[in-house]
Amino acid sequence: MNIRVIFSTVLMLSLVTLMHAQKYGFLNSTQLILIHPDVKAADQKLTNFQNDMLAKGDTLVKALELNYAKYVEEANSGTLSKLQMQEREAALGQEQEAIRAFETEIQQALIQKREELYQPILNSIQQAVQTVGKEEGYTFIFDSSTGVILHASETENVFDKVKAKLGL
Repeated sequence: MNIRVIFSTVLMLSLVTLMHAQKYGFLNSTQLILIHPDVKAADQKLTNFQNDMLAKGDTLVKALELNYAKYVEEANSGTLSKLQMQEREAALGQEQEAIRAFETEIQQALIQKREELYQPILNSIQQAVQTVGKEEGYTFIFDSSTGVILHASETENVFDKVKAKLGL
């Protein structure tokens, strides 16, 4: 009977030790980003960039409005032939198409600029998470705002073992 008690005690102590060997942590990356000192400067740069792009777009829109008003005036006065009217309408259509293309360009440029400005911030946060994870011995650090694993200690890749179990 004593052997069973000793064996059970050793087994329970081993399990407790094993459970305590893994250390998990979490953080809310959204909150961390919001308090990061470089975010305010990045946001300001992004706003300035957006305002510059919008100013260029406003110039295109104002030119279209002026050209359209001039066309309407000349068309109503009867000084344009049907061919001239068609040519002007085609030119106005091209201007309008250029504005649509510029709007798409603005959206893409803003996405690219945001990534350019925020990537160093995100990299510094990721580096800090990795450093804390290694220094403090965390097995995993989770992002509580997304559920994503931000840090994982080096472990064995079981891909080949699972592939073999699947017969692949």
